[in-house]
Amino acid sequence: MIHEKPALVVMLIVCAAVFLCGCTTQSETPPTTTPATTTPVAISGVVTVFNAGSLSAPFEKLETLFESTHPNTDVQLVAGGSTKVVKDITELDKSADVLASADYTLIPSLMMPNSTDWYVTFAKNRMVLCYTNASKYADEITADNWYEILEKPDVAWAFSDPNQDPCGYRTPMVMQLAEAYYNDDTIFDKVIGNNSNLTVTEDNGVSTIHATSPEPKGTLQIRPKSVELVQMLDSGGLDYAWEYRSVAVQNNLNFLELPEAIDLSAVKYADDYATVRIDTEGGMMTGQPIVYGATVPNNAENPDAGLAFIKMLIGPEGQQIMGEQGQPSIVPAGGYGHVPTELKDLVSTS
Repeated sequence: MIHEKPALVVMLIVCAAVFLCGCTTQSETPPTTTPATTTPVAISGVVTVFNAGSLSAPFEKLETLFESTHPNTDVQLVAGGSTKVVKDITELDKSADVLASADYTLIPSLMMPNSTDWYVTFAKNRMVLCYTNASKYADEITADNWYEILEKPDVAWAFSDPNQDPCGYRTPMVMQLAEAYYNDDTIFDKVIGNNSNLTVTEDNGVSTIHATSPEPKGTLQIRPKSVELVQMLDSGGLDYAWEYRSVAVQNNLNFLELPEAIDLSAVKYADDYATVRIDTEGGMMTGQPIVYGATVPNNAENPDAGLAFIKMLIGPEGQQIMGEQGQPSIVPAGGYGHVPTELKDLVSTS
């Protein structure tokens, strides 16, 4: 036991401790070397980014900026429906250095704690109905009659797959929320029910949309991801398509802005949005404001580069790019879980 050591040994230990303390506290100048925990990491190699299709345009610009800032890197963007790319990581163990989802809730619900233990929320969006000058009834559609236009038997319209893409499960939510806003409880059945296998049930003021087997028919088409619909609009294969506002801006599409009470854009309507939920293959999704999230998955092969990419995304340079692409950033970004020290100055964890 310590109190049984010879006095000489104890004295030597004490002297050594005093000497070491003196070396660290009496120095008149700060150390010239950076502590190991903050030493900049050399960023190089391939950086694999799994991103929501609606992030393609801003992320292509971010890719260019990142590669110019870190010349020894090669950013490889892999775009897809957010639900699908998340499951590629969690179920198929595909490696990604960055995961950026159009619905941040997919990260805590599908990825934590096994595939990551943190994430940031970095951008917002809103649902809009897109069209072109050649679309049928383009000169008649308004924020008051859009659902009546979509009911017409000669109008071709589409949204993305609710089981693969957040834009896809948000579209039926908008339709259901519209019933209360326009005081018309037939909107969902007339617009979606008559053109697909989607149904809705009511229980204690909550509407549940059943979408595990959507099976479009009639005038409706459903595609794996929302960005595919842009080409269909441009080619004349569609009259109307549901998209995020940022996608419409990036592709110079005409679009109809809807009331905030139904477009999933406003925090003040969060309680109203929550009265609608949708049952998908990925689980039950509850209506809420559209918020994007990002993380570095645990299976990242180049995690330092992935973290640097996210740092640029949520910093001033990334915020500028997102804004220019019609997608407002969340400033500061929200930080949840064990957020890396490198991001702490850029996020709010309150």
